[in-house]
Amino acid sequence: MPPQDKLIIFDTTLRDGEQAPGIALSPDDKLAIATQLARLRVDVIEAGFAASSPGDFESVSRIAKEVTGPVIASLARAMPDDIDRSADALKGADRNRIHVFISTSPIHMEQMMRMTPEEVHQAAIEGVKRAKRYTDDVEFSPQDATRSDIDFVIDVCRDAVKAGATTINIPDTVGYATPDEFVALMQRVYDEVRDGNEDVIISTHCHNDLGLAVANSLSAIRAGARQIEGAINGIGERAGNTSTEEIIMAIRTRQDQFEVEIGADTTQIFDTSRLVSRLTGYPIQFNKAVVGRNAFAHESGIHQHGVLRNRETYEIMDPDAVGHQSMIVLGKHSGRAAFANAIEKMGITLEDVDFQRAFVRFKELADRKGEISEEGLRAIVSEETGVSATELEFVGIHVEGGTDEDPVATIRVKREDAIEEYSASGDGMVNAAFVAFRDAFDLAATLVDYRVSPLTSGADAMAEVNVIVQVGPTTFSGRGVSTDVVEGSARAFIAALNKAAIDRGAVVGDDGT
Repeated sequence: MPPQDKLIIFDTTLRDGEQAPGIALSPDDKLAIATQLARLRVDVIEAGFAASSPGDFESVSRIAKEVTGPVIASLARAMPDDIDRSADALKGADRNRIHVFISTSPIHMEQMMRMTPEEVHQAAIEGVKRAKRYTDDVEFSPQDATRSDIDFVIDVCRDAVKAGATTINIPDTVGYATPDEFVALMQRVYDEVRDGNEDVIISTHCHNDLGLAVANSLSAIRAGARQIEGAINGIGERAGNTSTEEIIMAIRTRQDQFEVEIGADTTQIFDTSRLVSRLTGYPIQFNKAVVGRNAFAHESGIHQHGVLRNRETYEIMDPDAVGHQSMIVLGKHSGRAAFANAIEKMGITLEDVDFQRAFVRFKELADRKGEISEEGLRAIVSEETGVSATELEFVGIHVEGGTDEDPVATIRVKREDAIEEYSASGDGMVNAAFVAFRDAFDLAATLVDYRVSPLTSGADAMAEVNVIVQVGPTTFSGRGVSTDVVEGSARAFIAALNKAAIDRGAVVGDDGT
């Protein structure tokens, strides 16, 4: 293991990341992202491919002039015009780099470039020499190195160093390598190309076609790599690039394994990720490491209980360290500890009986809804704790008919220890349910107000139903919560009619007078 030293974070979000299908960043967009990358304190920003379009030239030029801190780089093919164009775009930078590349794999040389290995070798040398006229900081990449003849890659890279390259970058351009073979390749490059020259940095640029980009890049550190190239959120061609934020947090979290230092401000990671997502239009997968919505979210009851006791039971990173936050997601797998914690944070205190009723109802709804929001929790607690005593307990409802015939609602209720069933027809499903409940309570009740309020959005949205019923001169309110409007209505009706029944009992008295 090499002694502890600096690992250079080279971010190519604005060059290789932008090459992802459908992404077309404007110069203003690129400047905004570059400014945020500077806040993140990456070491190198590859601002673009200056020769590829007028827009890219403008972007590189503006970033070079307006963004300070990181080295500003431009990609260039090993061609005079590309290199000259890059140099022109980088004029305003405090520190700049020209990144020269040419393919070295047989399939690229033969099928794409129509060049012999000798021509490629010579073009690489001449390209580096030309870039060296403009800057002392020249990077060279043998594109598709992992599918190239290793001896040829070594010879070309060695001569690139002689020509003036100070960074030798080994790209796994199509994500073909596995960690073991990539380490073996990087070890040869380190031993035979760097060859003890402390002025030369060995770098990696890995793609994610087999899902191994981050693993390959991290493995290369053991072989002496001291620069890793990546993109925010892992965006890029096909399956994308090494994820910049994952590299940063892997190094920070497993310092015991990698023993290299980085200068990144990790608290800027989350904001950087969201900015890139917003401007590129590429969403972040929910389970994306470090920055995904679920990266620090816990739904399992066991996990929630552990995290509430001590965050480190299930979190190896502090979400605050990346500008993220830990979330206890209340869903079907949540237990009493998470439920109690959630309502406590909402300032709600429940007695044991009320807590049990609310928790049971929460689990019923979570089975259907999946995730219960704070608004949903408040509605559940209000629904289950609004009546201190009940004459009838809701069990279920089933509605048949409709459209061409009056619907019939069949309700099942529990009176003491017995289950009772009542059916009634009505002008619509909700009205049929109300008539059935009125029969169950044997009350001459009138529905005077009925309101449905959505608590969440989507096909499985939760709704809150509020009703007011009148029995004699007195009105009674009730509310119900469900993912089904008819069931929510039934729960609201039974809540209101229970109040009316209890009031009737209080007025009549136990002796019937």
